[in-house]
Amino acid sequence: MFIKGSCVVPACALLFAQTAWANGMDCEKAQSVVEHAVCADKPLYGLDAEMGSTYRKLMKAAPQAQAELKSGQRQWLKTRDGCADDIACLHQQYQDRLQTLHAQWIEAVAYKPDDIDREVMEDLRQRILKMIDDNPEFALERALGTLTSKRNESSFSGDPSKDNAYDQTTFPKTRPEGVSPDEWKALNASGLDSDAEQGQATYTLIDLDGDGQRDLFVSTYSGGTGLVNSYETLHRNGARFTRRKAPYDPEAINGRYSLSTSDRGANQSVGWIESHGRMYVTYFNGSYGTDRLYLLNPLKINSQIPTVTVRYEYRLTVPATQYAEDNNNSSYTLEPGLQAALTEALTQSNAGNPQQLKQGTDPLCPIPASGQGDDDYYSYGAGYYAIESVTDMPVTIGNECFIARLNNWFGSYSEKDGLPALLTLRKPGVEGQERSYSVNGRRRATQVDATIGKAEEGIGLF
Repeated sequence: MFIKGSCVVPACALLFAQTAWANGMDCEKAQSVVEHAVCADKPLYGLDAEMGSTYRKLMKAAPQAQAELKSGQRQWLKTRDGCADDIACLHQQYQDRLQTLHAQWIEAVAYKPDDIDREVMEDLRQRILKMIDDNPEFALERALGTLTSKRNESSFSGDPSKDNAYDQTTFPKTRPEGVSPDEWKALNASGLDSDAEQGQATYTLIDLDGDGQRDLFVSTYSGGTGLVNSYETLHRNGARFTRRKAPYDPEAINGRYSLSTSDRGANQSVGWIESHGRMYVTYFNGSYGTDRLYLLNPLKINSQIPTVTVRYEYRLTVPATQYAEDNNNSSYTLEPGLQAALTEALTQSNAGNPQQLKQGTDPLCPIPASGQGDDDYYSYGAGYYAIESVTDMPVTIGNECFIARLNNWFGSYSEKDGLPALLTLRKPGVEGQERSYSVNGRRRATQVDATIGKAEEGIGLF
């Protein structure tokens, strides 16, 4: 409510808060308890400034939604003010609101797949289906092999760090082979030292958008306990290579988006293909029974992503030759009865048909009359993040019932060995009696789907 030349106090306070928020808090004019609290806390003041930047970018990116954005902000200001001078509460309110605005910004600026992208996705699906007839094990890999890029590319690595204590590289001091003087000048003007500071960086120059200038693809490997590869693309924009900036992303390195793969158990990889005159960054994410390939626009923020999914069935076998768990790589031969019992358990569990697996609710082994340790009989127990737990099952050896779990390495597969898996057994109610046996699997592609949608949780936006 406004009066000519002045305003009613609540409305005036709201107007001041909106104006200060949009431009960054002017602490010399702080009046309310909340405003003084924000100005007195440096991290909180930083969040307030980030809020202003994020809001301005979002308003610019989504002009058709400005009225809704303003209404949502007014409601948030009321909620925030309820924190008064509670710093923890204010931090949480700012972080939650920034995450919401960040998600809205993604939806506003993200690349929208067009008809050509759909043709590329469907073409890849059809190529895989044709390859299945000749090679049902590697149809996806063979189809991708027909779409390799023919564009000129050059790769070079960062220079080793002088300090051996750090697992990182530095941006090269001299122009690498295959890099033109003009490209070298642009590279040095683009602030690329931050990539090398994160680990061992590799740089690839390749024209990702067909404009005649080579763009930059950066891969950074961070060792230690993480074993993570991070990837990003930079667009050649005249005299420099430019990053795609996000208004707010606490998980991103240096405020930018990066796509990551893990070497600790996950079956993931990044590459690129060329189809219908376009380049795509491919993100492969494998698991037991399912491979997903995401086709990403290499120089845009991706939210709705063309995705090809290949599903498999496995013929699982328990090899007679097993290897002892003593780090000496010594082998032994399974007794025929034990091999038959393990094979029967795998067959009965339907483990070879991942899409039809159903975990039951009954105990896997009979619970003794004493009733002690009932929970111990329903599953194998806690899993481990570096391996993928497929299913639990009972295994009867002689007159004894064991609980077993089939584990694998997220669908990792090779032409020589097929699927390497492990069947681990334990005796319920008895500690320390565990055994493990190798299981091999040969796969066959059974279904190929093509869809456009959001990436699975855990896969970053590229």
